Amino acid sequence: MKAVDLEKLLPSDIPQGEHVLWHGRPHWVSLARRAFRADVVVAYFVLMAAWNFGSIGWDAGVAAGALSAVKTLSAGFAAIGLLALLAWLSSRTTLYVVTTRRLVMKIGIALPIFFNMPFTQIVSASARVYADGTGDIPVALGPEQRIAYLHLWPHARPFRIKRPEPALRCVPDAAAVAEALARALKAASADPTTRSEETTEVPAVVPPRGEIERSQAAAA
Repeated sequence: MKAVDLEKLLPSDIPQGEHVLWHGRPHWVSLARRAFRADVVVAYFVLMAAWNFGSIGWDAGVAAGALSAVKTLSAGFAAIGLLALLAWLSSRTTLYVVTTRRLVMKIGIALPIFFNMPFTQIVSASARVYADGTGDIPVALGPEQRIAYLHLWPHARPFRIKRPEPALRCVPDAAAVAEALARALKAASADPTTRSEETTEVPAVVPPRGEIERSQAAAA
């Protein structure tokens, strides 16, 4: 595993005895498909091109219908290119870090934002693994720990607006990452020094390893 300078991620130097268990970034293709909904955009422009070809071709001839369909598809390619660029930039500027005591997220394309989440602030975690091996690993925070959905997106569990959940989005080998996080949460909950070293009013309610759920899903 490559070395990671956690001094650039955490508010202070990593405490003595804390170790990095995993670090990584989203897979940009998976991020484009599932966070930026590139698949939906592709389907929309294909349907629109077919509709324009049929409707305009019926009224003005096949050549006119084909020209309209080509224009529609050209606009679709431009839109997909923009979404792919945003997904690639988001992936390149994102870094997720799981240590023995906390989860750290560095996100933001133009202006990096750092979220430092000690395990004592994490109530539960879950995982959704996609057919290509990538997956999302959202974590639920305690009631006193709130992060705005817009501050997190696209690194948030989809459609959880009222109670946003930070999420490791579209990470490669998501099943292994979920297992590593589950083991770290379980070990931290059993370590009495963890609670005393972290300053938070939220009690540590950490699920056992078996509660890290995996739901195999086809590519969205």
